[in-house]
Amino acid sequence: MAAAASIIEDEVRRFDAMAEEWWNPAGPMAALHRMNPVRLQWLRDSIARHFRRSGAAPLEGLEILDVGCGAGLLSDPLSRLGAHVTGVDPAPTSIAIARAHAEETGAPASFREGVIEDLVKEGAQFDVVVAMEIVEHINDFPAFVAAAASLVRPGGFLVLSTLNRTLKSFALAIVAAEHVLRWVAPGTHRWEQFVTPKELESALKAAGMTDIKPQGLVFSPLRGEWTLSRDCDVNYFVTAGKA
Repeated sequence: MAAAASIIEDEVRRFDAMAEEWWNPAGPMAALHRMNPVRLQWLRDSIARHFRRSGAAPLEGLEILDVGCGAGLLSDPLSRLGAHVTGVDPAPTSIAIARAHAEETGAPASFREGVIEDLVKEGAQFDVVVAMEIVEHINDFPAFVAAAASLVRPGGFLVLSTLNRTLKSFALAIVAAEHVLRWVAPGTHRWEQFVTPKELESALKAAGMTDIKPQGLVFSPLRGEWTLSRDCDVNYFVTAGKA
């Protein structure tokens, strides 16, 4: 797996060491727990719009791949919304925790240890491929995007989220979040690995994806919550379709 575009071995080891704390809302993944409600609602609505679905269960029956799923923080609720969710992650302890948590809660998501290149070799295809907060932790993001796009069925949907490489993101995501507020452990992010929306759009177009749309996400310290925004200077999502 060391040669895979989606692998930086030190990153995998670091996240695997924190696996036992994935589901602790006050632990090292606290920022993701705070972010999860808004990103889950946005993801549900975005998928429903793409597939022109409505009603109480717009994800019903869709096959979704959650890349870099960790311990299932996103896979679990997506599966509860009716989707057939497969989570994949190279960190073995995280996958073990994801499976145990799903068994405990009854979430129907399934999990496998590995990388997306494994799935590409198998010829796997999904209606939706989701890779949230992953792009900034991988080795070769254009190759990763190409691999993720190849797993999307024609007519399907690809969703990515990452951090923009700006001075603002350095100040907020590195200095403030890691060293001042200690929301995440120092060294969790490397600013030079952040990806601009233009760079991500270029990689998506090269991978044959269309209808590429960015969506900003900002944290309000006054309300203590994340909200959607036009501001993509720090955190942002990108969606793309496949003809």
